[in-house]
Amino acid sequence: MRRRDLLLAAGAAALPGLATAASARRPNIVLIVADDLGWGDLGGYGARLIRTPRLDRMAREGARLTAAYASANICTPSRAGLLTGRYPIRTGLAWDVVRQSDTVGLPPSEITLAEMLKPDYATALVGKWHLGHVAPYWPPTVQGFDLFYGLPYSHDMKPLALYAAQAPGVELTREDVDSPRLTQRFFDRGLAFVETNRARPFFLMLALTAPHVPLEPNPDHPHRSPAGAYGDVVEEIDAGVGRLLDRLKTFGLDRDTLVIVTSDNGPWFEGSAGPWRERKGGSGWEGGFRVPFVARHPGVIPAGIVSDAPSMNIDLLPTLAAWTGSPLPAVTLDGRDISTMLKRRGAPSPHEALLLFDNEAIAGIRAGRWKYLVRSYYRTDDLPLDAYDYGLLFDMTLDPGETYNLAARHPEVLAGMKARLATARAEFGPLAKGPRTRRK
Repeated sequence: MRRRDLLLAAGAAALPGLATAASARRPNIVLIVADDLGWGDLGGYGARLIRTPRLDRMAREGARLTAAYASANICTPSRAGLLTGRYPIRTGLAWDVVRQSDTVGLPPSEITLAEMLKPDYATALVGKWHLGHVAPYWPPTVQGFDLFYGLPYSHDMKPLALYAAQAPGVELTREDVDSPRLTQRFFDRGLAFVETNRARPFFLMLALTAPHVPLEPNPDHPHRSPAGAYGDVVEEIDAGVGRLLDRLKTFGLDRDTLVIVTSDNGPWFEGSAGPWRERKGGSGWEGGFRVPFVARHPGVIPAGIVSDAPSMNIDLLPTLAAWTGSPLPAVTLDGRDISTMLKRRGAPSPHEALLLFDNEAIAGIRAGRWKYLVRSYYRTDDLPLDAYDYGLLFDMTLDPGETYNLAARHPEVLAGMKARLATARAEFGPLAKGPRTRRK
């Protein structure tokens, strides 16, 4: 028996009450992860130049989280955190993104969302992987997905090819990548998977490439957004979500399916970070980490839930374990079950604090209404602010833009944050591996 099977078996043994739950049909899960979609790019989050009527309706019919964080301010580590429920530094993928020449990836010993849901679920990853493109990290069918259809990494990286895999092998499809139509093709393939597996529980992860650059609007989709090409590709995502929701209703699966839409990190060169400071890759500032998070499950999530309690994409694994009655893997998890936040108005965050990593360094801590920032970039320097006794303390309720330091006004809060930082550095510091060039 492989290590991951042992860990899952141990988790199941620790939760004997799940045997009864497993005998009933479990809810379907559709997880849509956009690439570089900004917090402020959806109408429900204040967008005015981009029209997202289906996503806005989805939010009205379900839950909208306003303090959802990615587990990293760039792609690869954020996806590792999302799939494992663990801070990316635990997986060895916290530093930068996987480059074309890299031979690293998500360790096979890590247990992903897809593996947690097996064998009860049909599982598919449609879209971007970016967690390793050489063996033993590739294809994604080695990490619990029955089907993979998509790209090994971002669509601005070369060489680029579109792959299809169903365990155990991988083969190059005969189709060209056709970047302008990637969103359409990903939704098409995802909907085909849903139709094929509608008689059993399924987990579909739609990892879109939009609105990551290059921005190449679909020529078959109307180009009308006042936000230019960026707005066009986001509006196509909205249309795709609408197609998905309509198809679920046609199949009679509407009330049996949890649909979640979020982003892997904040916006890059274009897009809106809303009121939050900085953008993708911006050290510990909010704009690189804050992401939209909309969830809909009729009859389970009450309509119109809006929560400002902090959460992170590492919470998806434990939350979906609770949602589906699946056993948690017997590993150290940093994520927490946020089911209550999605189902009950005013429910608090299960986290006392969330760590914000920039590469392998802790750059910030969010705890309740307070944010402690200890790293920032200035020109070519990565400044350890707390080393200069200039750690910045922000009240996120009064000052969401992180503009005024209140450390001197609240010494007790500052002391608590420093203690949290020291504890976290003691735990995670030994896990740091340094830049990838040093590992070769």
